[in-house]
Amino acid sequence: MSTISPFHIAIPVHNLNECRAFYRDILNCEEGRSSDHWVDFNLFGHQLVIHYKPKSEEQLHINPVDGKDVPVPHYGVVLPWDEFQNFARKLTSKNVQFIIEPYIRFEGQVGEQATMFFKDPAGNALEFKAFKDISQLFAK
Repeated sequence: MSTISPFHIAIPVHNLNECRAFYRDILNCEEGRSSDHWVDFNLFGHQLVIHYKPKSEEQLHINPVDGKDVPVPHYGVVLPWDEFQNFARKLTSKNVQFIIEPYIRFEGQVGEQATMFFKDPAGNALEFKAFKDISQLFAK
């Protein structure tokens, strides 16, 4: 694979201070620039910005995948296999409540991957995953 450029994603949060603490203290993201209405974070080399938005009653949509309810929309990062395992243990030790506990999909098949889902304090869904063989990221 070629070198990947960092992505930029901006997400709404209705509780800037609580989400700031979550991304900084639970996910261990380094904080960058900020204002009274937004905060930049380094999310595994990518730029995540949380922006204040008043709370709305929007419901997350779910799609069934592997018999599990996958939240849509969601975002996250594909990590190296060992880093995913360590990250999952750290989240568990910090009592993160998973939507979908860490598990292996397509075990022993093309595209074998580890995945997990959880929400930030504003209800944004995150998925982190890892491929046993990263060259199979887009394999069919």
